[in-house]
Amino acid sequence: MAMVFGNKGNTSGTGVCFSRDPSTGKNEFMGEYLMNAQGEDVVAGIRTPQKLSQLQKENPKVYDQLCKIRARLEKHYHDMQDMEFTVEEGKLYMLQCRNGKRTGAAAVKMAVDMVAEKLITKEQALLRVEPEQLNQLLLPQLDKDAVKKATEIAAGLNASPGAGCGQIVFTADEAEEWAKAGKKVLLVRKETSPDDIAGMAVAQGILTSTGGRTSHAAVVARGMGTPCVCGCADVVFKDANTISVKGKTYKKGDFLTIDGAAGKVYEGQVAVKPATISGDLETFLGWADEIRAKSTRKTPSGQTVKGFDVFANGDTPKNAEDAFRFGAKGIGLCRTEHMFFDEPKLTAFQKMIVSENTEDRKKNLAKILPLQQKDFYEIIKAMKGYPVTIRLLDPPLNEFIQAEDKAQLKALADKLGMKPAALATKVAALDEHNPMLGHRGCRLAITYPEIYEMQVEAIARATAKLDKEKVPHNVLIMIPNVVSYREVEQIRAQAEAVIANVNKECGTALKFEIGSMVEFPRTALIADKVAQFADFFSFGTNDLSQTTFGFSRDDYGKFIESYLDQRILEDDPFATLDPDGPGALMEIAEAKGRSVKKNLHLGICGEHGGDPASIALCYKLGLNYVSCSPFRVPLARLAGAQAVIKAAKK
Repeated sequence: MAMVFGNKGNTSGTGVCFSRDPSTGKNEFMGEYLMNAQGEDVVAGIRTPQKLSQLQKENPKVYDQLCKIRARLEKHYHDMQDMEFTVEEGKLYMLQCRNGKRTGAAAVKMAVDMVAEKLITKEQALLRVEPEQLNQLLLPQLDKDAVKKATEIAAGLNASPGAGCGQIVFTADEAEEWAKAGKKVLLVRKETSPDDIAGMAVAQGILTSTGGRTSHAAVVARGMGTPCVCGCADVVFKDANTISVKGKTYKKGDFLTIDGAAGKVYEGQVAVKPATISGDLETFLGWADEIRAKSTRKTPSGQTVKGFDVFANGDTPKNAEDAFRFGAKGIGLCRTEHMFFDEPKLTAFQKMIVSENTEDRKKNLAKILPLQQKDFYEIIKAMKGYPVTIRLLDPPLNEFIQAEDKAQLKALADKLGMKPAALATKVAALDEHNPMLGHRGCRLAITYPEIYEMQVEAIARATAKLDKEKVPHNVLIMIPNVVSYREVEQIRAQAEAVIANVNKECGTALKFEIGSMVEFPRTALIADKVAQFADFFSFGTNDLSQTTFGFSRDDYGKFIESYLDQRILEDDPFATLDPDGPGALMEIAEAKGRSVKKNLHLGICGEHGGDPASIALCYKLGLNYVSCSPFRVPLARLAGAQAVIKAAKK
C-alpha cells in the first residue's frame, strides 16, 4: 500500500477539516492541522494544532486546493464532510472523507442552508436531522467548558432533558417555600406523587433515587419541561435533611446540578446556558408541518386518512402557552386532576370525598365549580381556537386524601373538621390493593355521577363565557377508563343534559364532541359498539401497554433491562409502542370504530406520543394526531413528517 508522510519536515503536515462548522452549522470551512506531524498527532493532543485559517497564510496553494476539494465533495455527497488530509513536501493528499457528525443546532442550520443552496430538497433536509437532536435546541443546557471542570458524583436515567441547578430540598413544601423566597431549588425525592406537583413546578430540576423513564417524576417533568434524573440508586436518604452519594454527605441547602439529557449529577453549581429558538428552526419545522398537512394514506382497514397533526398534553394555561409556542395544533390531553391539588380546591375536594351523602358531596363540588371553570377558561382561551381535549377525572380518590402517619392524619382531620378516628376509617375504606385497575375514571362517574356533572358544567360555563366574549373555542370532552359502551352511553347522556341546562341559562347553543379513551384491550375489541356513542377515540397507550403486557410501570424496572439485554423484547414497551401488542389492538380499534363512523377521529395521548418510532406506527395505523408533552412537540412535528416521507418511499 502506498503511504504518504506528513512528518518529512516543515513543508509537510497533516490535518482534519470540516466543510461546515459541525458545532454551529455555519457555512465556514474549519479545521486544524500540524506541520511536520502524522495524522494521530492532531487528535492525540500531544501538540496544539493550528487553525485551518492559518494554513491560508502559510501555504495558500494547499489551502486553495482544500477549498476546491471541499466544494467538490459537498456537491457530490450533498452533505457536510469530515475530511482528513496530509501534505507531503508541499503536495496535498486526501486520506478520507465521510459525512460529519454535528450538533442539533448545526444539523438544522445545515439542512436549511443546503435547501437554499439547492443541494438538497426539503424532504431530504427533514430526514437529515434526528428528532431527538431538536431537544438540544429547546432546553437549557450545561455550559460545555464548565462541565469539563465540574465533579460528576452520580448517574441515573435521563428522564427529562435539560440542565437544572439549585439548592437541594427534600419535600415539595420546602421547594415551594424556598422558591417563594427567591431561591433556586433542586427537588430530591425517593419518588414523587401527585401531591408533589406544586413543588415540582417551581424546581429547577428533579432528582429521584427510584423510578424509571415512565415514572410519575419523569412523566410530569417532561410535561413541565423540567430537567429530571430518575432511578439514581447512588442517592441514599440518611434522614429528613440529608442524603449521601457514594459515601459523601449532602445536606438541605447544598447545591447540586443535573443534566437530564445525560442522566448525570454534578456537585455544586455548574453554569447553565438558556435555550434559544432560531429562525432556521422555525423554517425547518414549517416544512415538517407542510409535509404532514398534505399527507394521505390508506389505513390497514382500507380507509383513506388525510393529514397528521401534533397536539400537546397540557393541564395549565402555561402548558397551553408552551404548546402553542412550540407549534402544537391543539391540546390532546388536559388532565383535570392536577387542577384539584391547588388550594382552596383541594380542601373542598377532600371534603367532598369524605362526605356521607350525595347532598354534602354536591355542596362541596359547588365550591369547586367556579374555580375549575376559571382553569378551563384560561386554558381554552390560551389555545386561540385550536382543539382542547379535556379528560374528566381519572385517578382514584385515595390519591387526594392520604395520611401516612398519625401526625399527618391529625393535621388533615383538623383541616377537614373531622375526628382523626373517623377520617382514618374513611382513608382505610378508600385504600385499594390495585388502584390502577380500581375505582377510578368513569367508574367514579357511575357511582358518583355528580363529580363528572360538576366538571362538565364547569367546562360548559367556561366555554359559554368565551362564546359571549367572541373568543374562539373548540372544546372536546373525553371519558377515561372505558371498558363498556354502556359507560359512554350513560355518561354522555348525563353530560348532554348538563350542557343543555347551561345553554338554556346562558342563552348559548354550545355543542361538544364527547369521546372515549381506549386504554384496555376490551375497549379496543368492542370499538364498534363504543363508536356508536363516542365522537372520537384517544388511545391512552401507557395503560394500554400495561394491560396488554401485564407489566406494572412502577415495577417493571426490576426486569426490563434483562429482557432487553437478552433480546426477549426489542424495545422498552413504555418508551416505544409495541406493534404486535398495543399496536395490534389499535389497528383493531381503528377498523371497528371506523366501520361505524367512517370519519371517526383517532389520536394518542400517552407518553408514546413523543417517541419517533411510535409516531411512525401511529401514522401507519391511520391516527389523525399524536399528543405529547409541550417540550416534545417540535420533535413530534419532525418525526411525523419523517414518517410521511418514509411511507411514501415504500
